[in-house]
Amino acid sequence: MNILIITGGSKGIGKALAEKYTSEKYHVFSIARSLSNSEKFTEIKADLSAIKEVPKALKSIFNQIDKERISSITLLNNAGRLGEISTLENLDPEDIAKSIQLNTTTPLVLSNLFIKETQNWNCKKQIINISSGAATKPYEGWSVYCTSKAALDMTTKAIAAEQSEIENGVKCVAIYPGVVDTNMQNQIRKTNKADFKNVQRFKDLKENNELYSSEFVAEKIYSIDIENQLQSGDIIDIRNF
Repeated sequence: MNILIITGGSKGIGKALAEKYTSEKYHVFSIARSLSNSEKFTEIKADLSAIKEVPKALKSIFNQIDKERISSITLLNNAGRLGEISTLENLDPEDIAKSIQLNTTTPLVLSNLFIKETQNWNCKKQIINISSGAATKPYEGWSVYCTSKAALDMTTKAIAAEQSEIENGVKCVAIYPGVVDTNMQNQIRKTNKADFKNVQRFKDLKENNELYSSEFVAEKIYSIDIENQLQSGDIIDIRNF
């Protein structure tokens, strides 16, 4: 049995990934604040920006898994938020904290618990982090998002380094999905230019039909995954594959 645990699987890229892996006979568990009411995969409702809910959600999943029957298990840290778009001095401190929690702290905590729970399992084990090109390119108005994704990339590298000398350690990679037609893009296009100087670029991408669909991204990530194209610690952009 192949298991996928994904965060934010109720909509956007997350839902497309959950449905893709399900179609490939994976048993998929989604942890998300809202439910898609899909009959294709198992959904656990939890607010991952509330730290106390994170261990409870993952524990409920592991309680449903028979580790003796598993050939692979993957944690896919997909859930994230852009947060308020404006220069740093104009942001609400609580919104800053919520974005860092969901984009950085939650993946760290989930990875911590995932590695601990599976450390004696003899199957294939991996963590896939959905990051962003914003991790390497500073955008005015996205200071928190850029920072949180850069931190997620370093999390990927650090986990890979720590697990490299462990027998049957956890593989960890990060993937940039490109610019995808999701609710986040709707939010970006509605931003005032005073708060986000690059807003016209994203409007043009939509107008010119240059946004990826969530389904295309899911297909691409699944292909990269099962073809084992990445080494642990790799951080890649799907546009290069």
